[in-house]
Amino acid sequence: MENLTLLFKEKNLKLTPQRYAIYKYLKSTKSHPSAEMIYDNLKAIYPTMSLATIYKTLKTLIELGVVIELNVGEDNFRYDANTSQHPHIICLSCGRVDDIENADFNFLDDEAKKYTDYKIDTHQLYFYGICPECQKKSE
Repeated sequence: MENLTLLFKEKNLKLTPQRYAIYKYLKSTKSHPSAEMIYDNLKAIYPTMSLATIYKTLKTLIELGVVIELNVGEDNFRYDANTSQHPHIICLSCGRVDDIENADFNFLDDEAKKYTDYKIDTHQLYFYGICPECQKKSE
């Protein structure tokens, strides 16, 4: 969190308590929440904070490179404070988003280079399926 303070200072941005709370919340969860989920979780602590503040803060955090935005295909973005390149898996039933831990798909960059003239900087990899809880419900 100290790095966040330095980063905001470097960019001449103000690190408000609300901005700090949003980042802290994202660092504390692996649930990949939407802006609305973040708002619902923080509104009791910050009753004057608006959903617009959440969106503006997320945009700033993305621009600073400390949060990534995930487009998991539900007409709503999810957010992740784990900015290392890692794959995600999405439940087609309940919409849950999880990290796929300890899997290295970086070889895909080299594989994709064989089929394009692009200089590949990064990739996002999504898998879709049914989570264990939804599987149990359907049994």
